[in-house]
Amino acid sequence: MHTLREFRRHFFTREFLLFLVIGGVNTLNGTFLSWLYGFAVPDANIAFNLGYITANVVAYWLNSIFVFPEPLSWKRLGRFAVSYIPNYIIQNIIVLVFYNWLGFPPVVSYLIAAALGVPVTFLCVKLFAFERK
Repeated sequence: MHTLREFRRHFFTREFLLFLVIGGVNTLNGTFLSWLYGFAVPDANIAFNLGYITANVVAYWLNSIFVFPEPLSWKRLGRFAVSYIPNYIIQNIIVLVFYNWLGFPPVVSYLIAAALGVPVTFLCVKLFAFERK
């Protein structure tokens, strides 16, 4: 019962809904940027990483405005970046498996990777980057 209450307290909120919307924008943004970087660098994994980093800077800005209204700061951007490390690892493993091992197209691999890890990332961002309990 207590665990269900905690789950609802974090995930049945306006914050989480807005985080999902921004995550959707970030997914499209990251996928597009990864595809675009693919024209400049020959390796899909490097293109993915460049797109991921660029998209997450934009995601920090959007989250600071709409989800966790806070002034922009270098410290918070750093904490936001650290909050995305678990997601980053998960997504890289998925791109490795789906693109490198299974031969899926790069964009499909990027989309599959972006769709996973959302709840973990939300909690990391909420509790660590923006320090909301």
